[in-house]
Amino acid sequence: MTTEEPGFTRVIIVGAGAIGSYYGSMLSRKADVLLVARRGHVEAVSSHGLEVTGAVEGTFDLGAMTELDGIPEGSLVILTTKAYDIEEAVNGFKELLRPDTTLLALQNGLGNEELVHSLVGPDVEVVRGLASTGVEFLSPGRIEVKLVRETVLPKTATGERIGRLFEMCGLDVRLSSRMDVEIWRKLTMNCVINPLTALFRVPNTEIAVEGLREVRRGIVDECVRVAEKEGVRLEGDLEEEIAKAAASYSNISSMCQDIMRGRRTEIGFLNGKVCELGRRHGVATPVNDVITSLIRFMEGKEWNQRR
Repeated sequence: MTTEEPGFTRVIIVGAGAIGSYYGSMLSRKADVLLVARRGHVEAVSSHGLEVTGAVEGTFDLGAMTELDGIPEGSLVILTTKAYDIEEAVNGFKELLRPDTTLLALQNGLGNEELVHSLVGPDVEVVRGLASTGVEFLSPGRIEVKLVRETVLPKTATGERIGRLFEMCGLDVRLSSRMDVEIWRKLTMNCVINPLTALFRVPNTEIAVEGLREVRRGIVDECVRVAEKEGVRLEGDLEEEIAKAAASYSNISSMCQDIMRGRRTEIGFLNGKVCELGRRHGVATPVNDVITSLIRFMEGKEWNQRR
């Protein structure tokens, strides 16, 4: 990556919950950052800053609003909403977008970039990125960074430009010329870790046990077969890689947090998307079908660790 300044006049993070607030705190070291978030979080951040604990420590002074009223020239807009909120979020600010706005979709799931493209039209550049850092939303104005991992961006001129800004702010970046493979690998990991931790309401480390190996492998094998029909070849022993990764992640997955708080999950953009594509291509996905149904049953109920 070159040392040329990235030149973004402002970074606007839409849907700034746990992961969005983390990126906001890091990027505020070198950039003018605005968080667009829920009212309680906005009020807390505006009152006493964003408190970050864990692998990153500090209180960060950030701008915060509940909705955008303008997008300055040359802005980078980072979309960190839940995947199911993309349409509502983008429709809320798309009239403010400019031809020189860059929009980075930094989310879990499959099909996000295409959906954003369809909403904003051809005049706004949309980039897909992948985040692996584990962050927990503690309360309005407070997040805990459980572990820090890389951000994957496309190996394009714009991807490199965003990457320069991220690296200037202390974020680890990897550029990839095969984002389709990266997206499917991350999707497969999320299809294993997120729903299993949510079903059992445990930290990621606990689903790496031997007793769940066949369940993990069943999810992975179906993802691999569907990905191949989509023109993406996933190589290596992904089940083993995912188990090792889960064993090193002590955080609570975002889906587990959603289930315990009685919220909707992103299952439709993860295992549910694999099932949808499987039906389209004539690939049976019985394990992912069951996982999807179980999570949908649990959504919206008041679950906790003791139940």
